[in-house]
Amino acid sequence: MRPLWKNARMERNARNGRECWLLVGGRRRLGRALAEDLARDHDLVLTSSEPWEGESWVGDLSKTGWSRTLQWDAENPNLVSRMMADLDTLEGEGRVISGAVILAGTFPEQPLGSWTRGTLEATWRMNLSFPFLCAQALGPRLVEGACLQLLLDTSIHNPWLKRLPYSAAKAGLAALVPGLAQLLAPKVRVVGHALGAVLPDAGSDPSFLADRTLLKRIGEPADLFRAVRFAADSSFLTGEILTQDGGRRWL
Repeated sequence: MRPLWKNARMERNARNGRECWLLVGGRRRLGRALAEDLARDHDLVLTSSEPWEGESWVGDLSKTGWSRTLQWDAENPNLVSRMMADLDTLEGEGRVISGAVILAGTFPEQPLGSWTRGTLEATWRMNLSFPFLCAQALGPRLVEGACLQLLLDTSIHNPWLKRLPYSAAKAGLAALVPGLAQLLAPKVRVVGHALGAVLPDAGSDPSFLADRTLLKRIGEPADLFRAVRFAADSSFLTGEILTQDGGRRWL
C-alpha cells in the first residue's frame, strides 16, 4: 500500500504506480544490491564511474520496470555539465525523479605516514567532493516530497584509524546532511545512513568485525534496504542520520 502522506504531484509523476529513483553508485556491491531490491517496485536511473558494457544483470531490471544507466565519473573535469545534461534529458523525456540515494565511494586503507597530497585528494574527491556535487545537482531537481539519501559510515562516530582520510570524508558528508536539509526544505528531505560492516571487503575477517559490535554479528544488505524505504516513507524525517552498526560505536 502506498503511504497516505505522499502528495498528489508524486502520485501523478509515478508511471504505472512506480516512482523513479536515481542511485549514484548503483553498479557495485551495496549499490547493485539496493538497485535489485528497489527494481521490484521502482523505475531506476543508475550511475557509475565506469562504462556499463558487460553488466548483464542490468538487463534483468527491465523485466519488472524501466531503467536507465548513466556514466558519472568523479575524475571527469566536465562532470557537472555532464550531470546537468543527463538530468535535462530525463526531464525532457518526462522522467521525474522521486527519490535519490548517493552510495558512491571508495574504502582505501591509508595509515598514518602514508599520506600524500595526491592520495588525500583522490580519497576526498571520491568520498566527499563527488557526493557534494551529486547532491547539489540532484537536490533541486527532485519532485516535491522526495527524499535525498546519502550513504555514510559508522566511522563518523568512531573513526577507522587505518582509514582516517576516508573517515574524515564521511564526517564531512555527515555535516552535509543537516545543512542540505535546511537548504532544500520544505520541498525535499535529506537523510543519511551510517552503516557498519554489511558487505566486508575480500580478505576481511567477518568474525573479527562481528566481535566489535554489541550484537556480535555483522549486518546484511537488507538492513540498508529497509532503512532507505523507511526514510522515503517518513514524511516528518529530515536532517537526521540513521545509524546501523550493531552497536559498534558504544564499544
